[in-house]
Amino acid sequence: MDMKMVGEILRRSGAFFIRRAIGSDKLYWAVLSEYVKNIVRTGYAPVEFYVEGFRSRTLKSLTPKLGMMHMVLEPFFKGEVYDITLVPISISYDRVLEESLLAHELLGVPKPRETTMGLLKARRVLEEDYGSMHVSFGMPLSVRQLTKGRVDRCQYNLLPRDLPQRPSVETQECVSWLAQQVIRVQEQGSILSPWSLMACLVLQDHQNTHPVLLPGEEPEKGLPWELLTQRTLWLKGLAISFGARLDWPEQLPENQVMSSSMALHRSVIRCHQGRVTLLEEGPVGAGPFTAEEGVVRRAGKVLMVAAYRNQAVHVFIRPAMLALAIHTAHSSQREDIYSYFRFLLDLFSNDFIFITGRSSQDFEEACSLLRKCGAVQTSQQEVTSLEEGQSTTSFLRALLQPFVDAYQVVFSHLCVEGLEVFTERQMFPAVRSLATKLLLSGELKSYEALSSDTQKNVLSALLRLEAVTRLRTAEQSEFRANKPAIRRIAETLAGRLPVQTVPNPRL
Repeated sequence: MDMKMVGEILRRSGAFFIRRAIGSDKLYWAVLSEYVKNIVRTGYAPVEFYVEGFRSRTLKSLTPKLGMMHMVLEPFFKGEVYDITLVPISISYDRVLEESLLAHELLGVPKPRETTMGLLKARRVLEEDYGSMHVSFGMPLSVRQLTKGRVDRCQYNLLPRDLPQRPSVETQECVSWLAQQVIRVQEQGSILSPWSLMACLVLQDHQNTHPVLLPGEEPEKGLPWELLTQRTLWLKGLAISFGARLDWPEQLPENQVMSSSMALHRSVIRCHQGRVTLLEEGPVGAGPFTAEEGVVRRAGKVLMVAAYRNQAVHVFIRPAMLALAIHTAHSSQREDIYSYFRFLLDLFSNDFIFITGRSSQDFEEACSLLRKCGAVQTSQQEVTSLEEGQSTTSFLRALLQPFVDAYQVVFSHLCVEGLEVFTERQMFPAVRSLATKLLLSGELKSYEALSSDTQKNVLSALLRLEAVTRLRTAEQSEFRANKPAIRRIAETLAGRLPVQTVPNPRL
């Protein structure tokens, strides 16, 4: 808004600016809400907004922010308009312009201030190749049809419509459900590049074979190009069978498609002497770097590659959770597998988008997809993995492993080293320090444990699961850790404690 010329151009294009945080300013909320609702009521213009609220530094879908969605839908709930049509729009990038900046923000580097002069100075980056951008418009969603039987709109007849009212719990749940539906349609409409599939495999190989390098050490050899090609083509088939949409030119040789896709990302990866390896950033200053600096250097590149893997995660996440549940649960009984699967849904619902109340359908969908590719066998009583599907289930478990590792690092900090009462400013640097020590010792292989985004999601999950409570009376946001509860969650995630059995409604 304060950028010279840019702010004015956006205003004249029909954009309006809102505060990042409204807080307790009721007057500002009332004016903004009335402005948005008036646009919807009069049909003056379509309202375009981002359901997730923020840009995603990890390129994964974010938990929806519901403020704007409430404003847009309230005229329908109050009967001021007959219907509202939601049009989900998916935007997919082969390469993100600010990929390095986003990775460093995840490592704690502050976001630089945006200025017009900075924009002009950065124009040279546009000389690089960023591949394609895909914009996909999903099928329009009728709010009237979707909410039928979910919200009793008669409650709004009891008060004058011009009086502000706090939405009921029923309405809030419905708005949240609608926002989740929109994001799922956006995910289904996204277009995956070959690099997204390659990134999944490169990261798994990196996690298995690349320890932290100390000063003077040589990196180990990477993944052979022929093997990467073979695995990527296998993964391409798996992704398509799971319903993914790929931008893969069929008229070109596979080798050329992959080489071209990898060339877009030559700032993070290279193929040298037939082997594919991650590049590392050079030292910030002159002279040798410390072991801790080596961790940060490698983490920056890993997080950049992980962002492109995250573009494909929504395709595999439900089968991956089922694969992990089969591997970790204490029996092959369908109810036990489903219970652990639902535990994973609850735990990771800040990292991935799951529609509330659909855990049973998600489980059945995961079973169907793994049956389809010959990885599991299911009956009314059991879910078991098949020998011929080991490569599939191993890949899926490895895809989820960095998130499991990152969560366990936070649990370990809060249970062992962390204070009982803490703030976010205390927790995040301490978790990053613990993760660095574990990476240096070889006990941890996942650099994604250093990501502040993941650490925030773990904290949100613990708050939702009531293992951490927010102290609202404090001037600064403080949290109290229930260490026994966190320890139980950590033990359950590791498979050392069974999950309380939850019947699958479809059994």
